[in-house]
Amino acid sequence: MVFCLENNEPRRRLRSTMVHFQASEVQQLLHNKFVVILGDSIQRAVYKDLVLLLQKDSLLTAAQLKAKGELSFEQDQLVAGGQLGELHNGTQYREVRQFCSGSGHHLVRFYFLTRVYSEYLEGVLEELTCGPAPDLVIINSCLWDLSRYGRCSMEAYRENLERVFVRMDQVLPDSCLLVWNMAMPLGERVTGGFLLPELQPLAGSLRRDVVEGNFYSATLAGDHCFDVLDLHFHFRHAVRHRHRDGIHWDQHAHRHLSHLLLTHVADAWGVELPKRDYPPDPWTEDWPEPDHLFQGSQGQPPDFGEQLALPPPSSLPPPMPFPSPLPQPSPLPLFPPLPQEPPFFPGQPFPPHEFFNYNPTEDFSMPPHLGRCLCNLPSHLFQPPFEPPPV
Repeated sequence: MVFCLENNEPRRRLRSTMVHFQASEVQQLLHNKFVVILGDSIQRAVYKDLVLLLQKDSLLTAAQLKAKGELSFEQDQLVAGGQLGELHNGTQYREVRQFCSGSGHHLVRFYFLTRVYSEYLEGVLEELTCGPAPDLVIINSCLWDLSRYGRCSMEAYRENLERVFVRMDQVLPDSCLLVWNMAMPLGERVTGGFLLPELQPLAGSLRRDVVEGNFYSATLAGDHCFDVLDLHFHFRHAVRHRHRDGIHWDQHAHRHLSHLLLTHVADAWGVELPKRDYPPDPWTEDWPEPDHLFQGSQGQPPDFGEQLALPPPSSLPPPMPFPSPLPQPSPLPLFPPLPQEPPFFPGQPFPPHEFFNYNPTEDFSMPPHLGRCLCNLPSHLFQPPFEPPPV
């Protein structure tokens, strides 16, 4: 989904259906590119799967998906936070990771966020201006924003979304592609370390709050002409690949997410993708979500490790033609010749920083309320909003 509302005209119509990328193709697509990924534990898994796919054609293990703040993952390094500091589930948790390929042609960095806009994010933006400019920024923050910050969290989230998009517009170069990942669908029952016991009353409404938050984030991203990837839509029928905590997803889901994301990026950059034949798509089936999908016969979590990788979605119908013929630029050749001078170096120090379906049981309809305040929760659980610096 890509739209720009400033001129009431679509910015770009995506042409490509999803491609299953091989590691060699990802290496070529992201050759000499600096990728920055910001967000929560879901975004950390996005980072990990991309780092793995840049090196080999294999899936993440369950242990790798669950790990948090480890010193090294698949040749990357923990730069700040995580095990270098204190591991906890508070809003001040920090984790910065970086992967630089041995060839020096790929640089991927991850920042853990507990809020879409904050003083910490301002430090991240300042840090990005000190080093090489990113070519691709992938960002999302939603669950923490809606459950841990303030009595009127939705209103604060909307304000912070506007702030972060304004700041990204100001800081990122025009050549940088920003992709806003919409939050993935939650399960009926939500548990997890980030949801403190005092906040368990929020679990019942958080599922619909995410739908509302996705609406606002996609709209505001479109207002600023940023790209939007609707993960909530793509994974609405994939309940069997969601863990029983109702939040996280297995390695097959994350590889599917990587393919969706890379297809979107390649299309945005005008790179012609390889054409392959794929089997029919079972994702179009209506998959129910009864209680037993989260538990085995003995009340155990389902075993995701033996499942096959997710198949690609079915082909979309061709877009409707424009009323009059418009000149279309020729797509770039599939992965043009690669320059040999590496822009990044594995031993290069980190820049200075001052901070460490339709489904009858899946109801994702927009809540009837807007901007609902959570007025019955104790104020000590939340933090006041951070005001951006004057422009």
